[in-house]
Amino acid sequence: MNNPVRDKGVTGPKGFKAAGVAAGIKESGALDLALVVNEGPGQAAAGVFTTNQVKAAPVLWSQQVLKERKLNAVVLNSGGANACTGPEGFQDTHATAEKVAEVLGVGAIEVAVCSTGLIGERLPMDNLKAGIEVAAKELDSTTEAGLHAATAVMTTDTRPKQSFAAHPDGWSVGGFVKGAGMLAPNMATMLSVITTDAVIDGDALDAALRATTAKTYDRLDVDGGTSTNDTVLVLASGASGITPSAEDFQQLLTVVAGDLVKQLQGDAEGVTKEISITVNGAVDEAEAVVVAKTVAEDNLVKTALFGSDPNWGRVAMAVGRSQATVDQHKLGITINGVTLFSDGHKAADRSEADLSGRDIEIVVDLNLGDGTATVLTTDLSHAYVEENSAYSS
Repeated sequence: MNNPVRDKGVTGPKGFKAAGVAAGIKESGALDLALVVNEGPGQAAAGVFTTNQVKAAPVLWSQQVLKERKLNAVVLNSGGANACTGPEGFQDTHATAEKVAEVLGVGAIEVAVCSTGLIGERLPMDNLKAGIEVAAKELDSTTEAGLHAATAVMTTDTRPKQSFAAHPDGWSVGGFVKGAGMLAPNMATMLSVITTDAVIDGDALDAALRATTAKTYDRLDVDGGTSTNDTVLVLASGASGITPSAEDFQQLLTVVAGDLVKQLQGDAEGVTKEISITVNGAVDEAEAVVVAKTVAEDNLVKTALFGSDPNWGRVAMAVGRSQATVDQHKLGITINGVTLFSDGHKAADRSEADLSGRDIEIVVDLNLGDGTATVLTTDLSHAYVEENSAYSS
């Protein structure tokens, strides 16, 4: 498998065009509307969506259309989430899909819709519809077009995030993602579109995406907030003419998704530390995830790490309050390679662990079974609080 590169995205695989334009949804005049089109010959698609019970209108729409496992296009906007906007908001989403269908000459049921931004406000539909017309005219298969699409979905992100990887047999996977806060996906991370030119049917695509999501997007937890709009879509054009094995396809899909998630971690709101939390020896994998996420979301742990303080006591507290099986007499905690706590006792002075750099690795050993999992997170900094306290103003 080739290593992923970040100079290509959704237009890397054959059969796809994209565009990113300024539709006037954002007052800043920045790019705020993206369009990704699958030109086939195949049109298989799959998606995973937020587990939040408060779902944005675009999520409800896209869940419906993807029951057919087929998409011709995805339209995405930043500058407004279209969440908690009632029946009118759903009508706006429907109208958005119909406008894309009109300009492309396809059915609205073949168009997924994604939105991101502030919750609770209606979208400026005149601007959005006009933007769709402009985007349709600017559709291109160039690398630049893919980058524009990745840029148009940004909100508090500081940079676009895309990834691409090719298989030696001649097929590839590419994609983009946006997200910087409200990240505890439990299915996907904010908005992501992934494309492939492999020949694969919708059911196989769905199975691969769900297996991949569980190991990538679901293992990033910046702040414990599961968005109302989280969506990950994968579209297959079949333009390579090559049918990969299920194993090969999922492996390359995971490579690209994992790279996108790593970029999300590095650009999270206020991030000064990129933290990985690995839990070994849990009763099973599910319990390992529970422990890792509890540590990842704990504010006392996150503030200690912001201060470069290897306070293993806070980690032990978070492990113990998780809903997983834990025996403190078998517990071990290692931070940046130094075992600070072992078998229920202090094992070394905390000053021996150097947290002065950006990367921090915490390893928790439960010594109860074979379950293991790694969750990525970030610290809780002054900048995170400042950014989120002013988000809607």
